Amino acid sequence: MSPTSETAQGGRRLVIVESPAKAKTIKGYLGPGYVVEASVGHIRDLPNGAAEVPEKYTGEVRRLGVDVEHDFQPIYVVNADKKSQVKKLKELLAESDELFLATDEDREGEAIAWHLQEVLKPKVPVRRMVFHEITKDAIREAVANPRELNKRLVDAQETRRILDRLYGYEVSPVLWKKVMPRLSAGRVQSVATRLVVERERERIAFRSAEYWDLTGTFSPGTAGRTGDGGEPSGFTARLTTVDGRRVAQGRDFGSNGRLKTDVLHLDEASARALAAALADSAFAVRSVESKPYRRSPYAPFRTTTLQQEASRKLGFGAKATMQVAQKLYENGFITYMRTDSTTLSETAITAARAQVTQLYGADYLPEKPRSYAGKVKNAQEAHEAIRPSGDRFRTPAETGLTGDQFRLYELIWKRTVASQMKDAVGNSVTVKIAGTASDGRDTEFSASGKTITFHGFMKAYVEGADDPNAELDDRERRLPQVAEGDRLGAQDITADGHATKPPARYTEASLVKELEEREIGRPSTYASIIGTILDRGYVFKKGTALVPSFLSFAVVNLLEKHFGRLVDYDFTAKMEDDLDRIARGEAQAVPWLKRFYFGEGGPAAEATAAAAAGNGDGDHLGGLKELVTDLGAIDAREVSSFPVGSGIVLRVGRYGPYIERPSAVEGEPGQRADVPDDLPPDELSLEYAEELLAKPSGDFELGTDPVTGRKIVAKDGRYGPYVTEVLPEGTPKTGKNAVKPRTASLFKSMSLDTVTLQDALRLMSLPRVVGTDAEGVEITAQNGRYGPYLKKGTDSRSLESEEQLFTITLDEALAIYAQPKQRGRAAAKPPLKELGTDPVSERPVVVKDGRFGPYVTDGETNATLRTGDSVETITPERGYELLAEKRAKGPAKKTAKKTAKKATTKKAPAKKATTAKKTAAKKTAAKKTAATKTAAKKTAAKKTAASNNSSAE
Repeated sequence: MSPTSETAQGGRRLVIVESPAKAKTIKGYLGPGYVVEASVGHIRDLPNGAAEVPEKYTGEVRRLGVDVEHDFQPIYVVNADKKSQVKKLKELLAESDELFLATDEDREGEAIAWHLQEVLKPKVPVRRMVFHEITKDAIREAVANPRELNKRLVDAQETRRILDRLYGYEVSPVLWKKVMPRLSAGRVQSVATRLVVERERERIAFRSAEYWDLTGTFSPGTAGRTGDGGEPSGFTARLTTVDGRRVAQGRDFGSNGRLKTDVLHLDEASARALAAALADSAFAVRSVESKPYRRSPYAPFRTTTLQQEASRKLGFGAKATMQVAQKLYENGFITYMRTDSTTLSETAITAARAQVTQLYGADYLPEKPRSYAGKVKNAQEAHEAIRPSGDRFRTPAETGLTGDQFRLYELIWKRTVASQMKDAVGNSVTVKIAGTASDGRDTEFSASGKTITFHGFMKAYVEGADDPNAELDDRERRLPQVAEGDRLGAQDITADGHATKPPARYTEASLVKELEEREIGRPSTYASIIGTILDRGYVFKKGTALVPSFLSFAVVNLLEKHFGRLVDYDFTAKMEDDLDRIARGEAQAVPWLKRFYFGEGGPAAEATAAAAAGNGDGDHLGGLKELVTDLGAIDAREVSSFPVGSGIVLRVGRYGPYIERPSAVEGEPGQRADVPDDLPPDELSLEYAEELLAKPSGDFELGTDPVTGRKIVAKDGRYGPYVTEVLPEGTPKTGKNAVKPRTASLFKSMSLDTVTLQDALRLMSLPRVVGTDAEGVEITAQNGRYGPYLKKGTDSRSLESEEQLFTITLDEALAIYAQPKQRGRAAAKPPLKELGTDPVSERPVVVKDGRFGPYVTDGETNATLRTGDSVETITPERGYELLAEKRAKGPAKKTAKKTAKKATTKKAPAKKATTAKKTAAKKTAAKKTAATKTAAKKTAAKKTAASNNSSAE
């Protein structure tokens, strides 16, 4: 019997999902008798600040939102922005005969379902409805086969949430006090930041080494086999040994620039000399080694591999990938996109194999279906891999998708189909070539080749690589057919110089890969973790590379020195293991949280209980509360200071990074200079620091104003260079009699090095009165945020240059005002930089200068450059990524203005006494309304203040 006919007999069913888009799709599959509504994500959570905690809670419970003294009982509150939705759900439930909780099938989805049940308090039967794809068959199957709520998964998610709250709310205030206000710490966020910082430390400590080798271009002589017409006549080979001693390559050098092994290190002179000695030498094939080549298909996508490939092939960030995948899932195109599994269902395998036969032929289909074992330890749930939905896969052309959704679906479709295809096979060949130099030295060159005789799965899909210089799997390198002893002619022998490179910075893709390999955090959270460290200013992007800020160096320095366990990679991975054991029922949450928060200093019985609960020996569990209680040992200046050299120290201050060099004379101030926020730490060399210190900074005295007698100084401020006057001591700076110093920004054509006293006095004379018009209205010339302009009353007109502020005459100003004011947009400015053609929109992408700074655009989508991006350094790939992220967010939502409705109901005339009573009642109601609004505003203000002081986890 179908769900619809069952419903007709059983009454009305309420189905609650997480998103409105999903609700709309599912409603279309269920039909009448079902009401499908969205919770719009979480409906309640731990309080976001003390103002949200109910009044009955005080002290630490109010601060943390968790009662640590009573079994870590969480204080849950309905989110302020979800109260109206909860009310709506309750109203719908009151009219329903059965409730289906259809949130996502993972820990978080299970927890949302539990919260819904706790808040709605249903009096009708409750069912847990789960599915991993939104298709008609899957939804009807889920309705027909509901299950009970899995409390074990809920407990596991609650434990994670409480743990993250304790970590964030206890450690973040330490950062506020010792580094900078409004910072945050998090269980995985801080460890991810440490990984990025450690990579930058390696780059800073790295010392490059120069090495040389030889490259020869060879061709078979008359004795060589010419082979068929498809083979090359010549090939290149690299020098590998001289007199049996291996020639040094980049891998032979350590990060200190020194050789790690006993190999022959050629410098430029010796390499060129050897090349000259081999110029007229005879060469012959010393050996030919051939091996079979075989490559198996890649496993279907799981969350992290999808993020990595979308980054490599499509230029998507992890966040943008998940946003696009979410839309594909909600609209029924792919299965659930948060999964650790590489398993395909029988239905999916049948669909994939059918498409292999249909599109590529039976020769590409293996006899037996392929299965893939999960590589992720403690994989979260028994989901499928990410694949096209349904029992028949739609080809990308059949979907009707466009833009980013089309490209991501195509990637998933290709990977899934390829996973059920035959191996690629071929041959790999290594040819070694011998030659004797004129000075008698024996040399050996080596060349390798690869031919693919059957491409197999590579016909459908080839995985990308993190290294842009890496050779992809389907790349062939053909060598001519030669045999041992064949003579070869050397067309050219060249000496090549190389330098070792520092380890590459993480990209979003490689950081995701590193976190997963270290078993830190859960794959489903990596996109939000990377988003958090970018938003917090711990990391910024330079192209696709993740660059740590100097602020992150200070934060990681403090955490490593004083909270070492909390950012230890093994410790974090062991915590993850413990949380997984709690999810499996092998350990209990409360004893584990007690050990984590209070340590082992409590009663022995408590420790025994924790051990009995399956928490192991507890070596990696300590007392968080004790760690954050005594902060006297933390020297705020020390954790934020980093030596540069020659006495120069970089410090991270409350307003950003700066460098300083103490004065040689005790008691006198030293030199200080601000450091650009977007400077990669490995680029702060001693030479650059000296250059920054040499620039004019601080109070750069220009002279004395002959009119006022006040000192005029030039400064480099937070918003650029400016000039100002120094007020006499005792001048009131606050209150009614406060005096503000005259101040003016430097013109774009000026600099601190060249500005003079005369320039400063001219600048501070602005705004300048140009004259008055025929009606006596004053016209002034002023310099504003968007450039120089004229102002007459409320009418402003732009000037063409800053110099016009001093030279424009009244007649010229009146002539400008005589022209009709230009409405709408001004003439478009020429682009600052051209990046190429966007792979999605296929339109040219350029960088333009906008009102709020530079941005990239393809004519359809605009995306502002982020911190760390600059017009000079932005790459085409970074530009495409910014546009992809903007498209994934969708158009900005417009807030509708609410208009108060006026009472329009007319009543028959009443007696004067009745009218007086009504008037009095209206006045009383108005007073109450005003009082209520005032109270609401005060409450909102308190909440905002509390929220601003709280820390994100």
